[in-house]
Amino acid sequence: MTDFVISSETKRAVRKLTNPIADVATFNTIVQSMITANPFGCVAYMTAGENHPAVEKTKEVYTARIVYQDDDANIVGTGTHKFDSLAGFSTGATALLGAAALTSAHGGTAAHDTDGDTYSVTVKCHDPNGEIFGLVFARDQVTLSSYESEDIRTKVETWADSVPELA
Repeated sequence: MTDFVISSETKRAVRKLTNPIADVATFNTIVQSMITANPFGCVAYMTAGENHPAVEKTKEVYTARIVYQDDDANIVGTGTHKFDSLAGFSTGATALLGAAALTSAHGGTAAHDTDGDTYSVTVKCHDPNGEIFGLVFARDQVTLSSYESEDIRTKVETWADSVPELA
């Protein structure tokens, strides 16, 4: 297994994945299972009079890549479209594939280039020691940031080692 490697003095560690996560469904399963299981033992907290769950998603970005191919399968156009939710991504990609005017303007047939899609979800966790740290899941890496205690990195690394897709 690869390890998280501290990349700066501000306690940011990145795990580059051996292989990109295969698809958006697998990506979503990893993120949702981490949030639901709370493997780091994070705890709910209050700040500025607002209650926060132990683990919460704070940002999502899903980018669909559409290619347009001529009759010889040559790419004659491309498009990328960003969505702030998985539902938007799924609905948007389907809509783009069915957009006849857009396909006609490109002069080819639309195809979803799923290998060219990108995904990113930012999660905030509140450790029992009081630290709030972040995890950014992307298709090709996981970044742990804003932590002081090495125990946090150890917990995250141990969990990531147990998820085959995060090798």
